Amino acid sequence: MRQPLNRNLVSALSRQTHLSFVQTEAHSHIQRLRNCSDFVSAASLHSNVLKSGLLAHTFTANHLLNCYVRSRRIDHARNLFDEISEPNIVSWTSLISGYVDVGRPGIALRMFGKMPGCSVMPNEFTFATVIKACSIFSDLRTGKEIHARLEVFGFRINLVVCSSLVDMYGKCNDVDGARRVFDLMGCRNVVSWTSMITAYAQNARGDEALQLFREFSHLMSDRPNHFMLTSIVSACSSLGRLVSGKVAHGAVIRGGHDLSDVVASALVDMYAKCGCLDYSDKIFRRIRYPSVVPYTSMIVGAAKFGLGKLSLELVSEMIDRGIKPNDVTFVGVLHACSHSGLVDEGLEHLKSMFDKHGILPSTKHYTCVVDMLGRTGRLDEAYQLAKSIQADQNSRALLWGTLLSASRLHGRVDIAVEASKQLIDSNQQVAGAYVALSNTYILAGEWDKAHNLRSEMKRNQVRKEPGCSWIEIKDSSYVFYAGDVSSCAQGTEMVNLLRELESRMKERGYVGGSNGLVFVDVEEEAKEEIVGLHSERLALAFGLINTPEGVTIRIMKNLRMCTDCHEAFKLISEIVERDFVVRDVNRFHHFKNGFCICGDFW
Repeated sequence: MRQPLNRNLVSALSRQTHLSFVQTEAHSHIQRLRNCSDFVSAASLHSNVLKSGLLAHTFTANHLLNCYVRSRRIDHARNLFDEISEPNIVSWTSLISGYVDVGRPGIALRMFGKMPGCSVMPNEFTFATVIKACSIFSDLRTGKEIHARLEVFGFRINLVVCSSLVDMYGKCNDVDGARRVFDLMGCRNVVSWTSMITAYAQNARGDEALQLFREFSHLMSDRPNHFMLTSIVSACSSLGRLVSGKVAHGAVIRGGHDLSDVVASALVDMYAKCGCLDYSDKIFRRIRYPSVVPYTSMIVGAAKFGLGKLSLELVSEMIDRGIKPNDVTFVGVLHACSHSGLVDEGLEHLKSMFDKHGILPSTKHYTCVVDMLGRTGRLDEAYQLAKSIQADQNSRALLWGTLLSASRLHGRVDIAVEASKQLIDSNQQVAGAYVALSNTYILAGEWDKAHNLRSEMKRNQVRKEPGCSWIEIKDSSYVFYAGDVSSCAQGTEMVNLLRELESRMKERGYVGGSNGLVFVDVEEEAKEEIVGLHSERLALAFGLINTPEGVTIRIMKNLRMCTDCHEAFKLISEIVERDFVVRDVNRFHHFKNGFCICGDFW
């Protein structure tokens, strides 16, 4: 005869069965939450979890919270977070990360500040996330405070945290701070090396970026990722290092990143900035489905070469393919119109920005329009537009500096005086403003005012940035300063070559120093000598001596190329039958057979 089961045993078995059912159901929900990344699914799962009573478990609630974060519904994530009775470090970090991902770093930092009051201690992922928030804000002060806190918590050599710190210091323009963190890291991975290389590249320290990349290649067995290669290509762009850029291009191909949209865009930009627009075009045309980024790089590159019609053809092609231009695209388009004299086309594109594409023109766009109007002699329109624009100090400096250049070009002393006053009063581009106004006075024949202005510069100890040009030969860069030939072993040979070329130019009607835009207080003979030793001419002479016949000579310059040197380069290109490409602070000049691609319009 069967004995009845003990009631306690029945109760225990019942509880175990229920617990097993709950655990199975919880496991099922969690698996679905882990795979959920859209809002509709998240809302449905939220309802199911709520009905099952599992939302009271912080572990399950965190999975749902992450689901809302992945679907970028940060407000729903916040509401859920507020309902969690005991949010743990995962809850806090998930929500903070969500705010960072949707571009609300301020709220992320405020939440981080509340954590100590809730007795929740941050972990390495929390610190990495709030450091990223500081990067987005470029908030160096808060970043340093968090850096100090994480050292107290024992994360000073943590790989994830330190990589974030390097990135934060770099984005806050404290490259030396980034390097100190990098040097103290016990171990490094591709991410940390990439962060440091990017910090150098983004802060105009391209030489150090290239040097660090060489160290990475020598010390690490890992292959560079596409982020690192993009930064290296960008460093070559800023330096105008064509040979180094080609080496980086080789690394891109070996790593299988040549079809990456971002890397390809960087290569398009690099070859354009190194004076090889045909290479840019080849890479651009290899991209099967180009996005707005490579299109914009190509449009800007063509603009720098004065190929305005090509830029306009590219933007039309892009729009025909259903690719929406962005604000940077239109900066390139307007810049192209400005440097090609396409005023009507430029004004039409400015109007289309908002009317057709919903993009509100910014100060950068209006600055291009001021330049466009000014270059074609419509100074009064350019002046009225400049006066009407509200902008921050840096943007206003660029705006008025552009107007100053145009007024000097057309001899409008009245506008040049006003533009110079705006720049000097704002303490922006002061030396350039003095020099441009002085040259405007000279063109107008007002020599006394020019002399007085130069005297004022001396009294106020305002010094113009020295002219500097550099040339790359066999992966080595050679730098030249105006008038300085003594520092180069081939100085005498260079001067003799320039004198010989000048003699042959004069046979073609060249008059050295004739534009009057050099120095006020020197005699004509001395003025001609000074112009003859401008930095770009020294670089050209060095290039002619040290490169084989027929090779294109590529020169970079930190200032605008003067009209006298521009005329000389045209004549020399015809005399020696070689192509020269000069990249100055404004644009490219490609000299060939006595002509420049800019059509003398720059």
